[in-house]
Amino acid sequence: MTNIYVQTHGCSANLVESEAMMGLLTKAGLHIVDEMEYSDVNIINICTVKGLTVPMREIRKFTEQFPDKKLIVTGCITKDIIPQIRKTNQNASLINTHNIHRIVEAVEESLQGNVLEALTQERIIKAELPKVRTNKVIGIIPIASGCDDFCTYCSVKLIKGNIFTYPEAYIVNEVKKNIEQGCKEIWLTSQDNGAYGLDTGKRRLVNLLNEVLDKVPGNYKIRLGMINPRHVMSMIDDLIQIYQEDRMFKFLHIPVEAGNNEILGKMKRKYNVHEFKEMVDKFRRYVKDITIASDMIVGFPTETELQFQDSLHLIQDVKPDILNIARFSARPNTAASRMKQLPGHIKKERSRALTELFNSIALKQNQKWIGWQGKIIIDEVGKNKTLVGRNFAYRPVIVKGNFNLGDEINVKIKDVTAYDLRATAIDVPEIEVSVEKNFT
Repeated sequence: MTNIYVQTHGCSANLVESEAMMGLLTKAGLHIVDEMEYSDVNIINICTVKGLTVPMREIRKFTEQFPDKKLIVTGCITKDIIPQIRKTNQNASLINTHNIHRIVEAVEESLQGNVLEALTQERIIKAELPKVRTNKVIGIIPIASGCDDFCTYCSVKLIKGNIFTYPEAYIVNEVKKNIEQGCKEIWLTSQDNGAYGLDTGKRRLVNLLNEVLDKVPGNYKIRLGMINPRHVMSMIDDLIQIYQEDRMFKFLHIPVEAGNNEILGKMKRKYNVHEFKEMVDKFRRYVKDITIASDMIVGFPTETELQFQDSLHLIQDVKPDILNIARFSARPNTAASRMKQLPGHIKKERSRALTELFNSIALKQNQKWIGWQGKIIIDEVGKNKTLVGRNFAYRPVIVKGNFNLGDEINVKIKDVTAYDLRATAIDVPEIEVSVEKNFT
């Protein structure tokens, strides 16, 4: 039997594509292994959205460690990385994100000594592909592919193409299937969930969420993935209404990217700082204890020190619960790559300053949870014999105990860090029932 090893880099969309490829390979009678040393064919699913350095380092590692094994590179393959891959490995097959349905063919061709390149932009409904889940309690379901925006710093549109929405019926069926198979968490993912439906002329994310909640009963929670703030503005009241549903994780990922309106304009983000702050304020007003996650880019071309200070002030004002900080790195063929670049040491200094500010904010935000008691879903094995669970606000809660993935347990928060909550498991108190007796 042919053994296949799969390694994944990047976002949850890449993770679910790896699960789909493993599903197709398993269906074809091939065997998935956990270690490279036991494989006949290695598959690396790369992410180039944050640059080419990491994927090329991993491709070189695969090639040098196992020169006699077949290699297939899949995922976000850009035109610029192909010559670098070929310089490192002439015999690797290349399957881009639009052609993952051809992974079995790629393996078969590789075993015959042939090199397959599938790099065209095909439109397939990835939601209906078979999957081998990497986590038995988390069902990751893609709802669309591509993007409706063309931000000047981002290569997603170049890699993924225009927005392509998957039909609601397929997504609802996938949710049902995942719940029937024991999933406790459903992650709805795409490059921008807010753009769902725009290829049909109308935003349909709210309709999709209502369809899932109406047609799929059960004990589970939905984690809604990233939404561009400009889409949130157009549906904020309906989204807030949906977030009242118990099955929605109280978690919202809206990347602001910069705290200065001139820089946002150069990024082509199509919203302003005031609108972003209003969105956060409104969600926090109507969705109790919601977790707000955001992203920030430091050192965007032409960003002045005063403009960077605006970003610091915004984070200080908004106090997001999660902040992904990235130093600007030019992506090939993007508009921002042709702008005047800032020196690396300035980007490094700004990244350090923003990280220090956010860490102090995050610690204070998390300290508000000390003493909280409630349920969490165990969804991950942690370090040092710990487990990680998620509460209703999708906060990571570290706990020790003899529990299994998928268990729902009651905990009390005892301590926190800037990144997580630390808890102890508590027993569910028994309800004492008093019975009155009548004597005659």
